[in-house]
Amino acid sequence: MSDDHFHFSGAPEPHRIRTLQILKQHPEVKALMGKNPFTSLAVIGLVGAMVGLSYWVKDSAWWIILLLAYGVGAFLNHSLFVMIHECSHYLLFRSKALNNIFAIISNLPHVVPSAISFQRYHIKHHSFQGVHELDADLPDFWEARLVRNSTAGKALWLLLFPFFQVTRTFRLKEIKPVDGWIVTNFVVQVAFDFAIWYFFGPGALMFMVLSFFFSIGLHPLGARWIQEHYLTLDKNQETYSYYGPLNTVAFNVGFHNEHHDFPSIPWNRLPRLKKQAPAFYDSLLSHPSWTRLFFRFLFDKNISLFSRTIRQERGKVKLTDESKPDLDLVEAGRR
Repeated sequence: MSDDHFHFSGAPEPHRIRTLQILKQHPEVKALMGKNPFTSLAVIGLVGAMVGLSYWVKDSAWWIILLLAYGVGAFLNHSLFVMIHECSHYLLFRSKALNNIFAIISNLPHVVPSAISFQRYHIKHHSFQGVHELDADLPDFWEARLVRNSTAGKALWLLLFPFFQVTRTFRLKEIKPVDGWIVTNFVVQVAFDFAIWYFFGPGALMFMVLSFFFSIGLHPLGARWIQEHYLTLDKNQETYSYYGPLNTVAFNVGFHNEHHDFPSIPWNRLPRLKKQAPAFYDSLLSHPSWTRLFFRFLFDKNISLFSRTIRQERGKVKLTDESKPDLDLVEAGRR
């Protein structure tokens, strides 16, 4: 696979098409759409666990903080990213405000205020997958040229992944960068960070910072970002699922094809979607291991940041009068 340009596709993104096909053959999957308010209990438990661990480790040696962040904090923090993701699709409550509040709560151990901003950019990713000026999940051209397929470059890219993600947002001109919810997210996050530093000490805050970076970066969990849309198995398949055991602690975030097809289905029902429409998902290539993919990404010279699909059109699908109500139902969950 070339390491000097993205893979261009002239076809619409595949998920709307497959959504319509599944709804036609398996209309019963509509029953899986809805809210899961019990996810809020997971949010509270995960945030509580991170606060408790930060207090427990606050006076420990730096290497203990580092090991605990890598071996435990990263997993808890990654799960909280999934919680923010669920809130972004309004999958906890009917009230958008309540979903936003729980997204901000989920964000607390991440140290950096990003929950509400993530929501804005993530919904664009669903609506315009592969459209470079609208999809912040795609690397920038300069970013891909900088890293290319170098092992050292890819390792540094994973380590600093949060910084690269922030730089991508500047190319998306159709998103309002600041509003009341984003300001609220910022103020609450700064107050929380200060409280951890003041009451627990710098060691506690360092534990959270390291857990944040490991949860999305230079860690087997970081392979999730490679798994989702990098062309690691077939250049003609631009979205991949992961069906390995870490889904148990990652709230089924590996079911990525399923999620893109039906973003209005909460995390706990995605395996049921796969079972109800096996012909559509069992025929797709998938990843069995994040750890194996992590090392393959680092050392395989055939995989670079250019191993992504881009397109120019905005993913429109020509609808028949019969299919339009079904797609409208699904699109409501994308917003």
